[in-house]
Amino acid sequence: MTTTPTHGYTPHKELLLKRLARVEGQVRGISRMIEDDRYCIDILTQLGAVSTALEAVALKVLEEHVHHCGAGALASGDPDAAEEKSRELLEAVQRFAKTH
Repeated sequence: MTTTPTHGYTPHKELLLKRLARVEGQVRGISRMIEDDRYCIDILTQLGAVSTALEAVALKVLEEHVHHCGAGALASGDPDAAEEKSRELLEAVQRFAKTH
């Protein structure tokens, strides 16, 4: 019997997909705003809302990575696995921090 590997976000996949679908709708709305020559500040406000929504998704995925992948590697007792997940996590946080 083969098990399908899961990721930390797997239990929250439906929630994350719903949030991303809303973001997709927001982006389409911004495109329409630009097509309709709407006021710049209104467009910037919506762009900020999209950025905030994407950040919330990213933070949830990161949180679940720490709780699932990172904690699992530490609990395994395998120092190489723990080191790899720690390095991976730090790199992800650094990439995320650079975008802010």
